[in-house]
This record gives sequence, C-alpha cells and structure tokens, in this order.
Amino acid sequence: MTDSTRLDLPVPAAGKESRRRSLARLATEVFDVLVIGGGVTGCGVALDAASRGLSVALLEKRDFAAGTSSRSSKLIHGGLRYLEQFDIGLVREALHERQLLVEKIAPHLVHPTPFLLPLKHRAWDRLYLGSGLFLYDALAGLRPAMPRHRHLSRGACLRAVPSLREDALVGGIRYYDAQVDDARFSLMLALTATVHGALCAPAVGVIAFLHQEERISGARVRDLESGDEFEVRARAVINATGVWTTEVERLAGVEAPMMVRPSKGVHVVVPKALIDSAYALILPTEKSVLFVLPWGNQWIVGTTDTDWRFGLDHPAASRSDIQYLLDHVNAVLKDPLTFDDITAVYAGLRPLLGGGADETAGLSREHAVRRSAPGLISVAGGKYTTYRLMARDAVDAAARELPFTVDASRTADIPLLGAVGLSGAEFRLSIHPGATRLAPEHLQHLVRRYGTLASNVLDLLVDEPRLADPLPGAEKYLAVEVRYAALHEGALHVDDVLTRRTHIAFETPDRGRLAAEHVAHLMAPVLGWDRAAIDREITHYRARLTAERAAQSMLDDAASDSARSPVRDLRLSAE
Repeated sequence: MTDSTRLDLPVPAAGKESRRRSLARLATEVFDVLVIGGGVTGCGVALDAASRGLSVALLEKRDFAAGTSSRSSKLIHGGLRYLEQFDIGLVREALHERQLLVEKIAPHLVHPTPFLLPLKHRAWDRLYLGSGLFLYDALAGLRPAMPRHRHLSRGACLRAVPSLREDALVGGIRYYDAQVDDARFSLMLALTATVHGALCAPAVGVIAFLHQEERISGARVRDLESGDEFEVRARAVINATGVWTTEVERLAGVEAPMMVRPSKGVHVVVPKALIDSAYALILPTEKSVLFVLPWGNQWIVGTTDTDWRFGLDHPAASRSDIQYLLDHVNAVLKDPLTFDDITAVYAGLRPLLGGGADETAGLSREHAVRRSAPGLISVAGGKYTTYRLMARDAVDAAARELPFTVDASRTADIPLLGAVGLSGAEFRLSIHPGATRLAPEHLQHLVRRYGTLASNVLDLLVDEPRLADPLPGAEKYLAVEVRYAALHEGALHVDDVLTRRTHIAFETPDRGRLAAEHVAHLMAPVLGWDRAAIDREITHYRARLTAERAAQSMLDDAASDSARSPVRDLRLSAE
C-alpha cells in the first residue's frame, strides 16, 4: 500500500519484545500520572491525560476490558429509564456523548440501532411514554445523530416484529439508540492513548503503594506473566478500577474508602433465527427494563440487576438468573425460548456507588471523583456511555496534584484509531494486495471491527496468505485477526482473543472450544510459546467453559460462584 492510502495513525507493536521494553520503561521513568485499571474508564483516563501532554502509565492486572467493560449490554444510550427518576442531567450528558461517539469519536464501533418500545395501554402509555421519548429527543439537541421517535400502530409493530404475541401490545414507539463493541472500544482507547504517548501494560498488578512522606507516589507492581516485581513512580495516581475501587483504596491505606456496590448483570445469547424482528426491543419489567438486542447472527437478551457478594474477578450466572431472563422475554414472544436454545451466557458487575436502596436497580448511575489521599484520585460509578466525562473529571482532579498547569481535556475532538476516513475504507481494502483471497463480506467484517486499521490487518496477508483462512468452528473470523491481536493488540492469552479481541466465546455454539487450539497455535510464534505453553492455554480455556456451564446449572449465587471460581484467569493463577 502506498502512503496515500493510509488515513490513520500507526498502530504500536504489542508483541513479546515490545512488552519487555515497556516494562523496562515502567521501572525506570517517573510518570506524571499512573492509571490503575484497564477498563473503559481507565483507558479513557489514559487517553485524556496523554492527549493533554502528560506522561502516562496505565496498568491492568488482567487484560484490557477483562471485567465489566466487556460484559455490558453493549449499548451507547441516554438511559431512557433514567427520565422516570428525573435524572435529566445524566440523560442530557449521555445523549451528547452518544452523538460524539456515533459521529466523530468511534463511528466504526458505535452504530445507530432502531428500538421498539411496545405499549400495553392505549391512552396512558402513548401519553406517558411518548412524552418521555419526546423529551429524550429534545435533550438530544436540534441536530441529533439519529432519527427521532415515531408512534406505530399495533399492526405496524407486528409486521416489523412477527415474533411478538398479538396480545403483548396495543401499539408501540420506535426510537433510536446505539450499540457498541464494548471490548474493542476499550482496546481502541488504550491503543489511541499509546499513540499519544501513554504506556499501557496488561498483566501488571499492583501489590502495594509507594509513599513519599504523606503522599502516594506510585506503586509496587508484579508482572503477572513472569512474576517479577518492581516499582512504578508517579506524581499522581488515578484509581479507575470499577468494582475493585474499594479494594484498591484499602490497599492504599485510605481510612474511609469509597464504597462501591457490585451489581450483577447477566445476559443470554440466542440464535438470530429464533426471534423474527426488524428492531431491537426494550421491555419494561417490575424492576427495570429488559433489552433484546441484535448482535450479528445472534440476539443478546438482558439484563439482570442484583447484588453480588462473592469474588469480583469471575462473576457467575446462575440458573435462576437465566430463568428470570427467559420468563420476561417469553412473556411477549409467540414461540418461547428454552434453555436448550441458548448459545451462551455472560455475566458482569456494575460498579454502583453504594447507597441505602434495597435494590441495586434503584442506585444512581452518576459517577464520583474524589481525592482519596494526597496523590491518589479515585473515580467510580457512571455508565459506559459517559466514560469520557468520567475520564475528564478524573484527570482534572489529578492535575491539581501536579506542580504545573495542565491543559483542558481534548478528547471530544480526538477520533479513536480506525475512525478517520471510514467512508472509503471498504474500497481501499478491495484494492489492497492482501485482499485477493477475501470475499466482500470479509472486508465488511474487517471494517466493522477495525475501521481503517483493517489495512494493517491485511498487510499481514501479503507475506502469509494462509492467514486468510477462517477459524475452524468460528468461520466468521479469520486467522489473520488472531495473529494481529498478538502482534498489535496486546493479547497475551487464548482467552484474550476468544473473549475480547473476537467474541467467539459467546457467538458460537461451542463457545470457542474447537477454535481454542487453532488460536493457540497462531499466537505461539509471536509470544514464544512452546508445546507445553500451547497445551496449557488450550486446557485452561476449555476448563473455563466447563466451569461456566456448571455454574449456570446452579440455583443460587453461592453455588454458582463455587462452581465457577476454581478456574481463574491464568494471570491471576500466577498471582
């Protein structure tokens, strides 16, 4: 490819040698800001700080987006239900962020999606819910990123969604929100931050904090791949660890730590053919709402909202969680879904700010930023959609810890890697010398996942054409995507690729059991794995699947956690 076809910033290398150099820098430099946590908020903080000209290090003990940020409903939305709680400010902020994400920051990863809100009562629902959606559209501004809501008759709803029971609605309202590839979005934040000068390192866990007199001045950390320990020094530390916020503050010696209340959200995934619908669905429940969301050849149905009192690293879905979701979606479907229809299940934890509400659904989705100790800033709560505002506020607070003036946030004007030149991306890919073995649908797939960075992926095919082969058991994905994930996206384990760089773990009926072996062999040359390491990766991934299936047959959280928790992330096992 000639330079004239390159419309984006270069992607930094992330292989074994690059990681070694990054760890050496961590141990020797003094950073303006040390960020702990590689979810969407932490990666957003790293980009915000680096784009202001600060020197930044980000540490993530597992993989980017390994926790909550890869286990969401995959929505970018204003939060229609928050209008019922009169949280107008939160909705306005979220709708503004939705527009930025769709139009400027990440149009390759955030896409408008039409929703149907079924109505159960003719006059009252049309007046009440219609007024709410009128306000929702009004808060989106005079030039919204997507069409405004529209009232539909019962017949129009049933034609658009033939799978709905006729007695499930008297009409409906169609409106728009957006969907996001949550794990890839967080990863792209980290990579964009790296291009702006941040050093972002997965598999590095904090084991203690450093102090200089009364101030926190960095952290003692452990490389969870090698076991080596070293110190990372910084002028300010930002704790962006989500549900681990309280735990990290206690490790830092904060006497009254910020109390974050984990709320478990479970989703089930079913084949697209089982629900005939042109729209996503939003269904009111007794506690909150239930979403039925299109996802490639699948539907994602979720979510639950319940307290979780067990380990934070591997939240588990129980049979009761799954039954709750099936009961609520089956209340409106002609052909009920069963346990046997489910392709996959995933569970995540929301980091809600602690409160006195009996139900987690009643807790605020606002975020909080505070100076927890001299040199330590914590940010928690919030919504995925408003990650950028959380990051901005956290860096603003950290700036007050620094001995110099810091520029204002610039991230509203910074597209993520892959976003620039998106409209012509498929054409440019079609003339790439690496595209000769790829069908048009493969090029569309690559653009949707990588944006204009898809050219970098195809570069690998020029020298190694066999990487154009689909992955066995997950033919939607190509072998080259695995190699690229290990070379340029920081993937260190098979689980990183199957769960977050791709979504094979919840998109295929066997949840990646077959693909795991091929993925391991594709990663091995980049990461220097021998036969024993390859076997360990495959065995561990398949053991994880077995543990998750066992957990999903249990009736309550305690039994589910007991079944799931023995198979830990390989990095945590080393810890």
